[in-house]
Amino acid sequence: MTEKHIVLEDVDPVIFYGVNNANMQMIKALYPKLRIVARGNVIKVMGDEEELASFDENIAKLQKHCVKYNQLTEEDILHILRGEKTKKDGIEGVIVYSVQGKPITARSENQQKLVKAYNASDMIFATGPAGSGKTYTSIALAVRALKNKEIRKIILSRPAVEAGEKLGFLPGDMKDKIDPYLQPLYDALEDMIPSLKLQEMLQQNIIQIAPLAFMRGRTLNDAVVILDEAQNTTPAQIKMFLTRMGTNTKMIITGDFTQIDLPPHTKSGLIDALQTLKDVEGISFIEMSKKDIVRHKLVTRIVDAYDKADKKRKEEYDKTHPTLIPK
Repeated sequence: MTEKHIVLEDVDPVIFYGVNNANMQMIKALYPKLRIVARGNVIKVMGDEEELASFDENIAKLQKHCVKYNQLTEEDILHILRGEKTKKDGIEGVIVYSVQGKPITARSENQQKLVKAYNASDMIFATGPAGSGKTYTSIALAVRALKNKEIRKIILSRPAVEAGEKLGFLPGDMKDKIDPYLQPLYDALEDMIPSLKLQEMLQQNIIQIAPLAFMRGRTLNDAVVILDEAQNTTPAQIKMFLTRMGTNTKMIITGDFTQIDLPPHTKSGLIDALQTLKDVEGISFIEMSKKDIVRHKLVTRIVDAYDKADKKRKEEYDKTHPTLIPK
């Protein structure tokens, strides 16, 4: 009798074993000749070598399925062990699957352009209004690359620009002060990576979330690096960030020109970068619009209302402040 230990490296054991260990009970029933004990992320199995080889091969298939879909059901187990396709196989346009097993896809024309740009370029600028999916789609692309082992880490960053409250007056240590600025990035990751696995990746620095200032002096290799809210960088900051790019690295820079929180008379680094780099080969530029907004339908109406109000204010200002044309 041979004994073998199989370590579940890339999956959350809770998902793999199933509710009340239902998945493991089914696997045990399908391999009655083997003695199988599962604890933590280790499966200890004993039996003859031929049966063990079959078991090892099928566990690898189940792990691969679980990593891809964030789900493993008893129905999936039966299909996979029989060599059949599951219902999820063959769905087109899926970037990655959510923690509920739902497909995350590019839901608008410009989001699809972003996906194509990711495949074609190593640096992408994606600009557009709130809710247009630029950050969420970018993070989905990064998670897919990590799951496919195309990269070794994901690095997400934002400028910690004070909009309303001063950092010094917020409670807690530096991490407590900075985390609220980074919460939207955590939210997107929590949609795509099971909680325990995400915490493990954060602890091991496989996924890193940090303010832009923490990028200085680093060279970023084998990674997808996303700079969110880039409209709130200065020209010097965004130049510093862009020049961190290393080998086998993709950079995605996102921003919204209507939400600049910089001090008055400070030029946005994102605007400066778009003007400076517009003719540089190998960089893609995606401009999203209100048509790409995939949040609640009211978000589109709110954006429209503010656009109209801004236009009206500008017209009124132009009337009361006529431009002086020299004779």
